[in-house]
Amino acid sequence: MIQGTASSSGKSLITAALCRIFHQDGQKVAPFKAQNMSNNSFVTSDGLEMGRAQVVQAYAAGLEPDVRMNPVLLKPSGDTGAQVVLKGKTAFTMDAKEWHETRNQLRYTIRQCYESLASEYEIIIIEGAGSPAEINLKKNDIVNMGMAKMADASVIIVGDIDRGGVFASLLGTMQLLDSDERARVKGFIINKFRGDVGLLKPGFDELEKLTGVPILGVVPWIDHSIDDEDSVAQRLSCKNYTPAEIDICIIRLPHISNFTDFIPLESVPGVRVRWCSKATEIGSPDMLILPGTKATIADLKMLKDAGIADSITTYARGGGTVLGICGGFQMLGNVIRDPHHTESVCDCETGLQLLDMSTVFHGNKRTTQAIVTIHGNSAWPFRELSGVQVKGYEIHMGQSEFGECVPFTGAIEAQGVETIIGIADSTGRIFGTYCHGLFDTKAVVSGVVNALRKAKGLPDTLLELIDRQDQLEKDLNHLASVCREYLDMKRIEAIINSCAITNIGAHAKI
Repeated sequence: MIQGTASSSGKSLITAALCRIFHQDGQKVAPFKAQNMSNNSFVTSDGLEMGRAQVVQAYAAGLEPDVRMNPVLLKPSGDTGAQVVLKGKTAFTMDAKEWHETRNQLRYTIRQCYESLASEYEIIIIEGAGSPAEINLKKNDIVNMGMAKMADASVIIVGDIDRGGVFASLLGTMQLLDSDERARVKGFIINKFRGDVGLLKPGFDELEKLTGVPILGVVPWIDHSIDDEDSVAQRLSCKNYTPAEIDICIIRLPHISNFTDFIPLESVPGVRVRWCSKATEIGSPDMLILPGTKATIADLKMLKDAGIADSITTYARGGGTVLGICGGFQMLGNVIRDPHHTESVCDCETGLQLLDMSTVFHGNKRTTQAIVTIHGNSAWPFRELSGVQVKGYEIHMGQSEFGECVPFTGAIEAQGVETIIGIADSTGRIFGTYCHGLFDTKAVVSGVVNALRKAKGLPDTLLELIDRQDQLEKDLNHLASVCREYLDMKRIEAIINSCAITNIGAHAKI
């Protein structure tokens, strides 16, 4: 089991790395995370929802995503509430207090999914959440040491040296664990290191003397485009002031979801992607994007209160190009209604009124994969992409009705009937879609970027791009290669072998 000293310490990436390494070595390996808290989710081929971190780890293990790998997914919809997704299906919504009282009842579901996976695979790499040393949450823990006990797993703890204080974090974590929990910890990994590792070595012996736990490796900082688990991601906090030929502004919503939709844009030469959370930061980009959100009405209200909504509409009505995806798409419409208070305490909220559409929230969530066709004759940057198909997916509450507008994206239903899941206004510069994964196809990225370049009088450029899945494979292989070099894999294999002796039938010896 991979645990960490804090959120974003690198648990997800180390888990993915180990999944890829053992997969490369011919082992039947699978990832598992009992409970994920993230609005960054994915829809499986059978229409079930799970966290993207476990999707990436599944790919690393050479597997198709399986909701058993993430049986409990919490999707925050406010400061204290969250939608609970069990085994891929929306179950209920509750506040933090109710969750802490209820999660002990979810052990059966978690155990069922874990044991099912363990019966099929030789190695299970379990990922923890946050820190195991949150002493206020330990009583009914189901994702850190509680999960380790359930699976009788040995634990490796990852510390993030980039944020500083890594030795104190590792030592403090150990001191806050119970004695039986400390006995499970078999090693530390120091992650995100930049510099001369020799400077750290004096601390290794001291830490091992204080804890009895060895350092299993120091993993250097790795540049990659692997999907982030949640909105703690560093890319959302970075202010990009680098001059570029094409400027794309994405509004950072408080409850942003599926922001990984835009990773392909970030890697295009000559393109600057800026994440903005203030009206004064928007400026005059070549394209402005409103991303998805788990709290559409609440985030729409925030845009209005912060003056961002006025800046967006001024930019749009002045000839700017605006794309909305999922919840951001709904915001562009005339009105959003929530008569049953599915998502908000409000019955109704006026939209930005940039697209002639209205949305009504119902109790059902739409989760489906889809082959999406671009109607390039409607949305200006996509006009030369008419007929291009994208493999995407939908995750959204609410059903939209469209007025005087033109189709932008459509998908073929099981009955063979095309459903419009995106529209554009008469100018073609304001448009939106329910399709996640729109930019995962290199033809789409290239077409849109070159359209934006042409509008500025810049020549088309032959962009050296690869499909998102191909880039993910490349990054996972690089991640595995780096971890092979900097981790003591023999000791990690020995830890797994010691687990195999006590977990009858659940693991195989390496």
